[in-house]
Amino acid sequence: MRNPFFYVLLLVLVVLDGWLLAHPNLIGQAGVFFFEYSAIETFPKALGTVSLVVVVASVITWLVGRLSQPLAIGITIALLAASVYYLFQSFSQYNTGIYKLTGAGFRAGAILLPGLVALVFGKGIWDVISKKRS
Repeated sequence: MRNPFFYVLLLVLVVLDGWLLAHPNLIGQAGVFFFEYSAIETFPKALGTVSLVVVVASVITWLVGRLSQPLAIGITIALLAASVYYLFQSFSQYNTGIYKLTGAGFRAGAILLPGLVALVFGKGIWDVISKKRS
């Protein structure tokens, strides 16, 4: 935990994302009800869901960082590439079709979640590359 600013920023973004996901407009609320997205029905559930995703990504990054440096770099780059791909897919999906009607805040929250995962994996690759070999 060398840089507490990163974790404070991550905490603020997790809370913001949970709030955004829990507050869609009327059409978004109907979609959440119809498709039974129970994980984001209320703010505590959405906050728990976002927190769980970020914690799992952080634990994966920590476990991968304990491997040998070349292997850790390869795995972390693959995870970062997958999360950036997921971010692009989410951006494309939530800015077209019926999702376009769910409200700007909800769409921003849906796009921010894979962005947070990419941020965690990006920090992980930075930590692995900058780690001093002993």
